[in-house]
Amino acid sequence: MRGIGQFFAVMLMAAAAFPLAAGAEDAKVKPASAQRWSIAIHGGAGVIPRGSLTPAEESAYRQGLSDALAAGSAVLKAGGTSLDAVEAAVKMLENNPLFNAGKGAVFDAEGKNQLDAAIMDGTTLRAGAVAGVSATKNPIMLARAVMEHSPHVLLSGSGADQFAREQHIEQVDPSYFRTEKRWQQYLEWKKGRNSASLDPTHRFGTVGAVAVDVNGHLAAATSTGGTTGKRWGRIGDSPLIGAGTYAYHNDCAVSATGTGEYFIRESAARQLCDRVRWRNQSVADAAKDTIASIGAIGGDGGLIAIDGKGEVAFAMNTEGMYRGRASAADETPRVAIYADEVIAGR
Repeated sequence: MRGIGQFFAVMLMAAAAFPLAAGAEDAKVKPASAQRWSIAIHGGAGVIPRGSLTPAEESAYRQGLSDALAAGSAVLKAGGTSLDAVEAAVKMLENNPLFNAGKGAVFDAEGKNQLDAAIMDGTTLRAGAVAGVSATKNPIMLARAVMEHSPHVLLSGSGADQFAREQHIEQVDPSYFRTEKRWQQYLEWKKGRNSASLDPTHRFGTVGAVAVDVNGHLAAATSTGGTTGKRWGRIGDSPLIGAGTYAYHNDCAVSATGTGEYFIRESAARQLCDRVRWRNQSVADAAKDTIASIGAIGGDGGLIAIDGKGEVAFAMNTEGMYRGRASAADETPRVAIYADEVIAGR
């Protein structure tokens, strides 16, 4: 009996210890609420030396960036997903006529607005994109609908427009996208002048956002009107997954802006994430080296990136990039324009 008693005593002690061991193991798992959210945005890169913007213009750009950050931050602060956050931020930039996306998009060679956008969920690796759409008020919403309500990744032209109508995505008359500033740039382009000189402070007009939410999930989104005078249905890097937009699990998320053809050739967004994933580079080093690879083949522009810990990186080889960030550690929107400008805060 003594042996049997000892056996049961040992079993009871083991049973009692098991939940304690499990509890100790659970304690090592970081609760979702402890994950700090973070978001970064950009509004395009270009030749933006100090003094090239009037005080009023600079203030307007900074406010536009802050508004977009506030929209994305509100989603994340409330416990929303990174996917919802990047969509909200980009949508705000699409609605701001200062930026070359949505309202305020540039005109193509035929005097029309042709819009591109993409969005990607790093957790599932699902993505959606559209190119050459002409009547969807917010192309980023349409890109998300492609991801969530179709078996495809990229839709273009009239097919994308048809899908938008079937999904009841808000449609507008094409005149909605027109601004006098962009129209005058188009007219100057038609005269045969160098389109780069028409708006040197916003040469590469694209907007984008990357974010990590309280669950550690990453997402990226990008939207653009392309380049003034683009021809033959030209599509840049923005709607191409792995070129101008990419997110991979908890490694990184990227949105780019620049000479799209070069970003396509370098698979820029995917390249950055591969540097983080395979070379164990920090997101900052990966961003810097990716932009260097763009420059090495003659391209220029910039990009934003974020990793699963919420570390943000900005990289560019131009004189400026409209950009900003906010996080749970510093909820105040921090924005910058010039290349030598350091974003304040933590």
